Amino acid sequence: MEEKLDIITIGESLIELSTSASLKTSECFNKNYGGDALVSAIAALRSGSKVGYITKVGNDTFGEYLISAWQKEGLDASTVKLSKGQNGIYFVGHDNNSREYQYYRQKTAASTLCVDDIDFNYIKSSKLIYATGFVQSLSLSARECVQEAFKFAKENGIITAYDPNCQKYNTIKDEALENFNLIKEYVDIIFIETKDGEQLFDTTSVNMLITRLSDLGIKMIIVKDKDTGVTIYKNNDTVNIPPILTEMIDATGVSNAFNGGFLSRYLNGKDIHSAGKFANALCLLQMQSVGAIKSIPYKKDVEEYCEKIYG
Repeated sequence: MEEKLDIITIGESLIELSTSASLKTSECFNKNYGGDALVSAIAALRSGSKVGYITKVGNDTFGEYLISAWQKEGLDASTVKLSKGQNGIYFVGHDNNSREYQYYRQKTAASTLCVDDIDFNYIKSSKLIYATGFVQSLSLSARECVQEAFKFAKENGIITAYDPNCQKYNTIKDEALENFNLIKEYVDIIFIETKDGEQLFDTTSVNMLITRLSDLGIKMIIVKDKDTGVTIYKNNDTVNIPPILTEMIDATGVSNAFNGGFLSRYLNGKDIHSAGKFANALCLLQMQSVGAIKSIPYKKDVEEYCEKIYG
C-alpha cells in the first residue's frame, strides 16, 4: 500500500440482519454488517480518515458481500484473508422499546485469525492501530494476534488505541483482565465504559479509573458514563462532555462509533475537547436510525449537528 493510512482496526465482521419490529413477529430484515472494531473503522472513515481493516472472512456468498460492501465504502481491505470458516450472523430487533439480539458466531472465520495473517508492513503504513477486548475473546490465536500487532506498533512509533469492551462478550472477570494485561504496556489511548471498569478494576468511579490507567502509563484515557457523560484525560488535563438527552431509536454500535469518530478527529489535529464533541454528536445522530453501520452519519452532517448543539 503506497498511500499512508490513518487508522487500521483489527476485528470480526458479522452479517447484521435488523428490523424495527420484534424478532418474533418480523417477516422482513435489512441486511448490513457489523462488529465492534468494524463499526469504529466505518465511523472513522465517514469522518474523513483513510482506514484499513484486518480480519478473516468466510469464503461464501456472505463473504463476497462483505468484501464488495467494504470496497464501495472505501475501506481498505487489501490484506483481509479468506478462509473456509463461516461468517457470523446476528439479528437486531425491538420489542417493547428494548433491543433484542440473537447471535450466531461460533467457529467463525474471524476466530481463526492468527499472527501469520498479519502483514506487519501493512501496520507500518498507518498512524494508529485499534483493537478491542472483544476481538481478543474470539480465540487464543486472535488474542496473540492483537498482542503482537500492538507490540510491533509500539516498537515502530505507531499509536495504539484499545477498548476492553468486556461487557460485549460472556467472560469471567479473570479472562477480561488477562486480555487487558497482555497489551496494557503497549496502549497509548484507551476507551472504557464505567461498567467495564467495574469488571476490570472493581470500580465505576471515573476519577479512580483515570488514576489507575494513568498510573500504568496510558497517555490518553476516555471514560464513558451514562450519567456523567464522557471524560477525557490527557497530560494531566481533563475535560468533560456532559450527556445530551435526545430521541433514541437504536443504540447498536454507538460506543464503538464514538471511538472511530474521536480517533479520526484527533488524528486530524483537533484537540481532545473538539474531538470529543464531534464524536458525541456523531453518536446522537446515529441513535436516530436502526443498525450499527448504516446509521453512522457522514462528516458534513456531524459537523453541522455539532455546531447546532455545541455552538
